Amino acid sequence: MLLGVHTSSEGKIYEAVDRAYELGCNTMQIFARNPQQWRGGFLGGENTAEFRRRRERYKINPVFVHIPYLINLASPNPKLYEGSIEAYIEDIFEAYALGADYIVTHMGSHKETSEDAGIKRLITALDMILKKTNNVKTGILLENTSGSGSWLGYKFIHHKRIINGLKKYKARLGICFDTAHAYCAGYDIATEEGLKATLSEIDKLAGLDIVKLIHLNDTPDGLDSRRDRHEHIGKGKIGIEGIRRIINHPALRALPFILETPKDTERDDIINLKTVRKLRKD
Repeated sequence: MLLGVHTSSEGKIYEAVDRAYELGCNTMQIFARNPQQWRGGFLGGENTAEFRRRRERYKINPVFVHIPYLINLASPNPKLYEGSIEAYIEDIFEAYALGADYIVTHMGSHKETSEDAGIKRLITALDMILKKTNNVKTGILLENTSGSGSWLGYKFIHHKRIINGLKKYKARLGICFDTAHAYCAGYDIATEEGLKATLSEIDKLAGLDIVKLIHLNDTPDGLDSRRDRHEHIGKGKIGIEGIRRIINHPALRALPFILETPKDTERDDIINLKTVRKLRKD
């Protein structure tokens, strides 16, 4: 099973690889920089080289880099929109230097405008980003959202429209399927019938083969609550049986699973990883 956690990159970025290895992970996700700030500088070549060396040594593959939260490729604010595109391009090149396989990104907020307008801005931004990074192998995964506020991506028709709307380089786009977000957006993946219907919808709209990553999270919030909170595995509304079905589903079981569960204590990652491993059927 490909199983990892969102790992802290505090200190030297390559120390995140050590942390993932110590937890027994064979895949991982990180922030390459502070997710709540604009870029203050770039990682040095020694740091990125050592990250790649440790990743190879510990056989951690694939590696995902999550885009900072400030970036909004659907923003109607020209300054934020242009700055987000520039920062996104920089982040892709840095992720590529780290040897990351994919960047994971939320699809942005259309703010006081419409979903249609936000999707059009996002398509334009991605066209520009993909063109300017066309010599880079690092892919882009569009994460589904819970539907809070004016965020795009709470319906998988959004993913279809965006990918189909791109002019070129569509092969570099994929989906990151977040279980907590899906449930809170109204997809009842806690039940066998609901999971089947959700995966059928994704397959019909975009194709299940475009799903490259599962963010495996439970949630304390109800179905279609449109809230974005994560819970420990099996302790929320999706529950143990819901998580068991997800990680053992024939269409999903070969994918990498990354936990973004709460880290209230130093043992929380250990406990959540252990729970998932017990639920896995070999």
